[in-house]
Amino acid sequence: MLHKNLIEPKSIAVVGASNNIQTPGGSVLKNLINHHFKGNLIAVNPKETKVQGIKCYQNIAEIPEVDLAIIAISAKFTLQTVKVLTQQKNTKGFIIFSAGFSEKDEEGAKLEQQIVTEINAVGGSLLGPNNIGLINQNYAGVFTTPIPKLHAKGVDFISGSGATAVFIIEAAMASGLTFSSVYSVGNSAQIGVEEVLEHLDKTFDTTKSSKVKLLYIESIGNPKKLLKHATSLINKGCKIAAIKAGSSSAGSRAASSHTGALANSDVAVDALFKKAGIVRCYGRNELITVASIFMLPKLEGKNIAIITHAGGPAVMLTDALSKNGLKVPEIKEKKSQELLEKLFVGSSVSNPIDFLATGTAKQLETIIDYCENEFSEIDAMVVIFGSPGLFEVYDVYDVLSEKMKTCKKPIFPVLPSVVNVKKEIDYFIEKGNVMFPDEVLFGNALAKTMVNLSTNATVLASKNIDEIGIRNIINNSSNGYLAPKEVKEILESAQIPVVPEFVCTSFETCKTAMEKISFPVVMKIVGPIHKSDVGGIILNINTLEKLQTSFDKIIKIKGAKGVLIQPMKKGIELFIGAKKEGDFGHLVLCGLGGIFIEVLKDVNAALTPVSFKEATEMIHNLKSYKIIQGVRNQKGINEDLFAEIITKISNLVTVAPEIIELDLNPLLGNSEEIVAVDARIRIEK
Repeated sequence: MLHKNLIEPKSIAVVGASNNIQTPGGSVLKNLINHHFKGNLIAVNPKETKVQGIKCYQNIAEIPEVDLAIIAISAKFTLQTVKVLTQQKNTKGFIIFSAGFSEKDEEGAKLEQQIVTEINAVGGSLLGPNNIGLINQNYAGVFTTPIPKLHAKGVDFISGSGATAVFIIEAAMASGLTFSSVYSVGNSAQIGVEEVLEHLDKTFDTTKSSKVKLLYIESIGNPKKLLKHATSLINKGCKIAAIKAGSSSAGSRAASSHTGALANSDVAVDALFKKAGIVRCYGRNELITVASIFMLPKLEGKNIAIITHAGGPAVMLTDALSKNGLKVPEIKEKKSQELLEKLFVGSSVSNPIDFLATGTAKQLETIIDYCENEFSEIDAMVVIFGSPGLFEVYDVYDVLSEKMKTCKKPIFPVLPSVVNVKKEIDYFIEKGNVMFPDEVLFGNALAKTMVNLSTNATVLASKNIDEIGIRNIINNSSNGYLAPKEVKEILESAQIPVVPEFVCTSFETCKTAMEKISFPVVMKIVGPIHKSDVGGIILNINTLEKLQTSFDKIIKIKGAKGVLIQPMKKGIELFIGAKKEGDFGHLVLCGLGGIFIEVLKDVNAALTPVSFKEATEMIHNLKSYKIIQGVRNQKGINEDLFAEIITKISNLVTVAPEIIELDLNPLLGNSEEIVAVDARIRIEK
């Protein structure tokens, strides 16, 4: 939890305060004064007696006790300053702007840790170092501008980057987005994004707190904490959107298995966000657009009426909505003809509803009323309105603002004419509204917000597995890939269906194996990881003669340690994998198997634990889902069995966290059964 003196200080000392407002110490003091901090302000500067009208102390040891210190001095003086404040001035809140710590070098990291140790010793809270500060409704403790409009129900924004926070605030203000708080965590020496989110969760008040949270994250230090508190906030009725920067695959390590190649840290971020219900964004404007949608009434259906006086933006918006699964239905009701008669000649009401460039505020009001009261199939409206710059259109924005407040159906204002009607848009925003300057960005973002934000991550499949048997195998095995016998025993202990298999080192043992199974069979090489790459798989062996020639061929392949025999099975090739991804825990993946996984790379992933519901959604969201359902007279697979095996793999890696990579590829599935025909497991203790 963040100390109350950081959030609601009664007194603030600015260490490094200056009359020069172009310095961090001068600028933050100016912001505190201009934005009416109600407590006691203290300035500290060895060269001044008064700073910006505030009494200034030359020595930190001379100041009275203070709740919060904002430190804007050289890094080398910071530790001693913190010691005086913690040991002599009862200071519990700290914001350190200064750079030159862990972001610089090893010595800076040591100094940073010493500062954290001092603050921890008194139970204090540190934001930074190397940050821009904190803004909330109590004070504006930042050295940057602009300070956004603050409102209790505005968004809470947590940023890992100070500069990015400024850019997002600037763009958000232009769209009418208000803020409840802004936290810049800088180096996250003590408080990171996860800790701020924890604070917002534990202090959440349904009637008073903001219900929209925005995150800009450069690194996730504690994924489990982020998941826990994001999930908790969303279950309390909040909505969260986040940017996770650094998502390129260039940083992914090389891996030997399909799962390892497909699952990387960015896949883990996607899985974490999905599990929590966080809407992932990939740029500042997308984040602001999603946040602005969150600030408006929730869209309950998929049918959108586009009301416009410009054809092009309406067409582009229609495309964006349609591509994302939303609908712009044709309006055919009798009332539509009645509406058309109230508009200028040349207007159209089929949807988009185009009331021409000469359309009036009164006509806009009439159209909105018809969509609200007469067109029952419409769930929401998007109003696109700009101006060629010929005359003022304040009356249009008055109508739009009033209808947004009174209509039961959501109204989304897309206002692209940000130059010609800048004054009118500013007037519209001053009324407490948000707006969207780009119709395509809005359309794509609206679709993202339509996902189900509730989570069922705690509803798990029962662990009907032999934990003792699994642990015995793991404990008695060496690091690396397990032998086929051990793999089979682990899968059987986890209640995962496997095809009977026998490992042979001679043709005589092959003949003995055939006494227990029937032709046709498949032979696979034991040893090399990628069997097909070395020609180590032979299918449809249906005679003893072919059995011998196949054995002789495979056993001569370089690296062969033996030959595995299985009965031939038919069905759709499927894939399930698992991979340990650092502090995120295990990812479980599914998709089509065999060569399809290499060509299509069509997989979905979830973080463990994976519930049956999550597993089902993973299957349904595959691009290849129609194949799984069955196409062209080919029966589909038993989807419930597929989902059940996914949950069993989740349970397995929970019991055996030493499993760092696991591949079931392929499983063969039909309407009656799904069995693993090839598997490998790699452990690392």
